[in-house]
Order: sequence, then structure tokens, then C-alpha cells
Amino acid sequence: MRFLLDHNLSGRGVGAPLRTRGHDVRALQEEPQSEGLDDPDVLALAAAEQRIVVTRNSRDFAPLAREWAELGRGHAGIVLVWSYDHSAFAEIVAGVERHLVAYPRQEQWRNLVVAI
Repeated sequence: MRFLLDHNLSGRGVGAPLRTRGHDVRALQEEPQSEGLDDPDVLALAAAEQRIVVTRNSRDFAPLAREWAELGRGHAGIVLVWSYDHSAFAEIVAGVERHLVAYPRQEQWRNLVVAI
């Protein structure tokens, strides 16, 4: 599966375990040049690269997903991390993995928004 971790999630703590499980993970926290990238641009980048966004910024991404749906814009999926602190790495990874059981193919994530 292809993921894009928003700036608010650790590439080491969340990205590395997902990578060891065979996923293709791009972590913005590991890319200094992406500092300051606006949320719409993060979602557009993920959509262009066919990556599922994983973010703790549900306050902005939930309305953004709704806006995109109303405009008929597609994205590759969004995982909103609501119930865990950003340092709860194992719990976040486990939450993502639980959704992958229900939606095991990349194309099943198109325009899907889930919360953990």
C-alpha cells in the first residue's frame, strides 16, 4: 500500500514500521523541503502520487475531504488519527493495519476517509 504521512506523524515511529510491513511510505517529516506545505497541497500531492494520507490533523482534513467530494475531486484515501496522541506509534500503526484488513487493495481506498 502507498501512504503519505502528514508532517504531524513521525517517519521513524509510524513510517518505519509500515515500511517493514512492506508498504511504500513517504513521510513529509523526513523531507525538509516540504515544510510549510498547506493541507490542500498535501492532499493534492498524495492524490497525484496515489498515496493514502495519514494525518492527525482531522480538524482540517475532514472538511477538506468533504470539500473535495462536493467538487467531484478524487483522492487516494485519508486516515484521520483522532484517538491517539502523535507519540502512540504502535497504536497508530495497528489502527492503520486494521483498516487494511477491511480494505486490502489500493483502489478500495479511492475517496475513502476512515478514522482511528
